[in-house]
Amino acid sequence: MSFSGKYQMESHDNFESFMEAVGLPDELIQEGKDIKSISEIEETGDHFKVTVTMGTKILTNSFTIGQETELESPTGEKVNSVVMREGNKLTTILNGIEYVTELTDANTLVNTMTLSGMSYKRTSKRM
Repeated sequence: MSFSGKYQMESHDNFESFMEAVGLPDELIQEGKDIKSISEIEETGDHFKVTVTMGTKILTNSFTIGQETELESPTGEKVNSVVMREGNKLTTILNGIEYVTELTDANTLVNTMTLSGMSYKRTSKRM
């Protein structure tokens, strides 16, 4: 299955406590908790461009599977990392946070972030 497409967040679990744990300021947590983010993914072979729009904030990362690249974390830090692909799952680690993006079916994208056993899960549907 191709990740390419536009997805709108339908639901998320544990947003506030997870973002607090990763050090996001309270005002940004309160601002972001009710935003229905939109993720746009462009997949060309092993190259990906992922753009996430959260209200007025736009986060764009481009990477090639298996190659080290600089990625921007949700807290705005730029970190070198390698994104790996296993079937319909993309994984990477930024600042100790494990990121997993999984296409669970043709229209459902699930993002899970895990830090020290605590997870945040965001489910988005293809638009």
